[in-house]
Amino acid sequence: MPRGEKSKYTDKQERKADHIAEGYEKRGVSDKEAERRAWATVNKDDGGGKKEGGPGRGKYTGHPAAHKGGKTGGKASASRSAASRSESAKKAAATRKRNAEHHAH
Repeated sequence: MPRGEKSKYTDKQERKADHIAEGYEKRGVSDKEAERRAWATVNKDDGGGKKEGGPGRGKYTGHPAAHKGGKTGGKASASRSAASRSESAKKAAATRKRNAEHHAH
């Protein structure tokens, strides 16, 4: 398969690459670079094209890179008041203490 040829990619992989590229373009990355990064991400996620060369079914495409983290994490907690977070922490500590006492006997 020549470099850059996309015939072995499934429709789902192509949609995924388009969606990723759009996200990069929104953040100011050039069209060409966005597309390059998008296909690199699809390859990282799925290990390349998933269409079979011969008869048989396509391979499973999981979503490892789709799990968000980093700066997107913790927004819900950050939007709560300090008192609310503190109350939750105290409640959790009390529950852990109660469970530890229960399991010790």
